[in-house]
Amino acid sequence: MYKVRLSLDCLATPELAERLAAISADLEQPVTVYLDRRGHVTRVGVGNVRQTRIPPVELPRYGAGRLCGLRCLTTSLSPEPPDEGALTTMALQRLDALIWLCVTRQGKTRRGGGATGYVAQTYLAHLLAHPEQRWTVSPELDLEALAQQPCVEFVEALEEELQRGLSSQAVAEGRDRVLLVGVKTQGISDRRFQEGLLELQRLVETAGGEVASILQQKRLRPHPQTVVGEGKVAEVALAAQTLGVNLVAFDRDLSPAQARNLEREIGLRVVDRTEVILDIFAQRAQSGAGKLQVELAQLEYKLPRLTGQGQALSRLGGGIGTRGPGETKLETERRAIQRRITRLQRQVTELQAHRSRLRQHRQTLPSIAIVGYTNAGKSTLLNTLTQAEVYAADQLFATLDPTTRRLVLNANPGSEPDVVLLTDTVGFIHELPPPLVDAFRATLEEVTEADALLHLVDLSHPAWYAQIQSVMSILREMPVTPGPILLAFNKIDAATSETLAIAQAEYPQAVFLSASRGLGLETLRQRLGQLVHYARAT
Repeated sequence: MYKVRLSLDCLATPELAERLAAISADLEQPVTVYLDRRGHVTRVGVGNVRQTRIPPVELPRYGAGRLCGLRCLTTSLSPEPPDEGALTTMALQRLDALIWLCVTRQGKTRRGGGATGYVAQTYLAHLLAHPEQRWTVSPELDLEALAQQPCVEFVEALEEELQRGLSSQAVAEGRDRVLLVGVKTQGISDRRFQEGLLELQRLVETAGGEVASILQQKRLRPHPQTVVGEGKVAEVALAAQTLGVNLVAFDRDLSPAQARNLEREIGLRVVDRTEVILDIFAQRAQSGAGKLQVELAQLEYKLPRLTGQGQALSRLGGGIGTRGPGETKLETERRAIQRRITRLQRQVTELQAHRSRLRQHRQTLPSIAIVGYTNAGKSTLLNTLTQAEVYAADQLFATLDPTTRRLVLNANPGSEPDVVLLTDTVGFIHELPPPLVDAFRATLEEVTEADALLHLVDLSHPAWYAQIQSVMSILREMPVTPGPILLAFNKIDAATSETLAIAQAEYPQAVFLSASRGLGLETLRQRLGQLVHYARAT
C-alpha cells in the first residue's frame, strides 16, 4: 500500500478503494490508510479510524484555522454511514477528509458471474466552520463520483472557510486563551468544587489569560493516565478547536505522565494549578530575593517533568560537560538543573540567615505578621496603618516580598507610645504548592518568628469561611508553632449585612474593619496592643 501514488486531482481512485476493500474483506477487519496532499500513502493500519488515530503531535501540521494535510480512507464491515466516534476522531485529527468505504465480505458479482468489487457504499465527510455543526457527511456516493471530487480545490476552499470562522476568535498578542477543566472526585463537596473552579479562573486571569470556557467531569477518582476519561479528553480537544484556545488548564496538580498524555491527545499545552501559580509569582517577583525564590520553585517543579518534552531533549551529546558520547541531552539538562537548584537552595539558606540577623536587630520591638488568604487586603491595611507605599491591587499574589514598618498603637499625650513592627507577608492559598513552600521558607519564617499574628480575612468573598480553614491548616503545618492570633475581617463595606451578622455570631472576639475606607482601625490598634502584651507575657 505504501507504493500507491494518486494524482493531485482526486481524493481517491476506484482502484485504491477496491484494493483496500478487498484486503479488508480478506482480513475481516477494518483497514485505514492516510494519504498526504501529494497523493502519497503515509500510514496504513489494521483497525478503524479510532484505533489508528494519529496523535496531534505527530501530525504534519496542527492548528485551529487549518487542516492537518492528511485525508483518510477507512473501511467498514457494516453498511452504515460514519458514526459519531469516527467523525469525532476526524475532527480531533483535523483531517482534510474522511472517505468511508462500506465493504461486502463476499464481493459483488455481475449477472452471469465474475466479481466486480467489494465496495457497497461510499460516504465523504469533512469539517465545517460552523460553531454548532462540526462536520458534514455526504449522501451515499459511488466510486466514480468520488473519483471526480477535486482534491486541491476542495481542501483550499475548506481551509479558507475555517480561517474566516476563526478570525473572530483571534487571541490577543501576548494573551493566552484558556480552556479550564475541572474534575470533581469523591470526597469533594459541590460547593468546594465550584469555589475551586472560580479560584482557578481568577488565577488564570491574574496570570494574563482569558478564560474561554469551563468543562467539568464527575468521577470517583482521577484517571491515572489522563485525569479525565477518554471521552472527556476528546470533548476537551474538540472544545479547544471550536473555541480557538491555545492553552488547557486543570484545577488540580498533574503528574508528569498525565501532562504528557494529555498534551499528546489534545495537541495543546496543558498546565495544572501549580504551574499557573508559579507563572503569577514569576510576573510579580521584583526584588532579588523574590526572583531567587521563584526560580527555585520553578526549577523544582520542572525537574521531574523534563521527560517527554520532545526530541530536542533526546539527542545524543558528547564532549566537555557530558559524561560520555552516550549521554542524552535530557540527562545533561537534568544535571544542569540539579546543580542550579543546589546553588539556589544555598542562596536561600543565606537569605534566611540574613533575615534572621535583621530580626535580631529589631528584637527590642515586638513584631506582628499579617497573614491571610491571597487578596485579603494585607498590603492595603499595612499602607493605611503605617503610611507605607507597598504595591497593593485587587489581584491574587500582588505581594511576594515581606515588608516591615513601624506602627504606633497609641499616641496619647503624657504616655509612652506603644510601637510594634508590622510585617506584610505573601498570601496563602488553598493547597499551597509544595515547591512554593520549600522555596519561600525564608519568607514564611517571618510568620513563625513574629511575636503574634494578625489573620486578615476578606469577608466579601463568598468562600471566606473556607479561606479561614485553609490559612489555619497551613499555619498548623509550619515547622515552628506561630504565636497568638488575632482574627480580623476586612472589606466589611463590600460584604452583605447577612454575611456580617453570621461572622459576628461565629467569631465574636474578631475585629471588623475596612482597610480601604479606614473603618474599625482604632479598635484594631487597641486589640493589637492587647495582643502584643499577651504575647510578651506568655
